[in-house]
Amino acid sequence: MPDPVVPIHEPERDRFSVTIEGQVAVVEYTLDGGVMTITHTLVPPPLEGRGIASALVRAALDHARAQGLKVHPACSYADAWMRRHPDYDTLRAA
Repeated sequence: MPDPVVPIHEPERDRFSVTIEGQVAVVEYTLDGGVMTITHTLVPPPLEGRGIASALVRAALDHARAQGLKVHPACSYADAWMRRHPDYDTLRAA
């Protein structure tokens, strides 16, 4: 069984990341007025299909929830992920 994906928050770089097999996957965001805008999700092709993007988006949303932030998923992957996980819908910015 593969090791669980544990994203690391890098607030100085406005991203959550995970390094696997020497490759870095990220979710990038911006913060403005209590809203976290998820701008980009990037998983290198050799790492695709392992649930890494999902783990990164979940980590970002869990952080937003803990900090009392709303989320604008400008990234199409993050938007689709939130639609598939209605328990995170209350975080969606108006």
